[in-house]
Amino acid sequence: MGAVIDVRRGTDRHPGGEPDAGITTRHAFSFGPHYDPGNLRLGPLTACNEEHLAPGAGFAEHRHSDTELLTWVVSGELSHRDARGGSTRVRPGDLQHLGAGAGVHHVERNDGAGPLVFLQLWLAARTPALTPRYTVVRALAAPYEVPEAGAVLRVARPAPGETLPLPAAPYGYVHLVRGEAEVRGGTAGGARLAAGDAVRVRDGADVRGAVLRARTVCEVLLLELADPFA
Repeated sequence: MGAVIDVRRGTDRHPGGEPDAGITTRHAFSFGPHYDPGNLRLGPLTACNEEHLAPGAGFAEHRHSDTELLTWVVSGELSHRDARGGSTRVRPGDLQHLGAGAGVHHVERNDGAGPLVFLQLWLAARTPALTPRYTVVRALAAPYEVPEAGAVLRVARPAPGETLPLPAAPYGYVHLVRGEAEVRGGTAGGARLAAGDAVRVRDGADVRGAVLRARTVCEVLLLELADPFA
């Protein structure tokens, strides 16, 4: 049996956030008050939130635990502060990784003069109560491993006509950040994608040559995901 490839449209994501406070969100999975029992997770991936923050807007101090949070800034500049007094600015092309472990409090804000857009991926940790960790990788180029969740993140920027293999792993998640693309091969062959659309892969170890083909210059996030219950 081949891989199951499923295209999810960005326009179908659930809206959230606090628009009156300058925060608008698009949730790719069941999240908060929006409960969708058929869309709880993909392997260890439990959330992919696209956040839009107006200047001066942000998330007040809040807590996470037993979750690996990967943040990719699309445009603008993210200000991050933790309860221990650490402060970081994250810019487009940088990857922020917060390993919440046994518990961590932090603040995320847009302290810049222009709008901020970022994607945040939540991955369930395989082992509970780990020691919290925080990393920023500037200008991410190499594959980034998250062994705590059995995941590998890649960023790609294919030119028109170039192809990217879909993740060959038990689960795969492909998010089109910018540009236009199409799926070639597999159960979703021929589907065209716009920015905000995603491709979900199940049984990807048997992906059988299915690829993502860029129709314009693109920016793509590709996640290889292990089976969290194996």
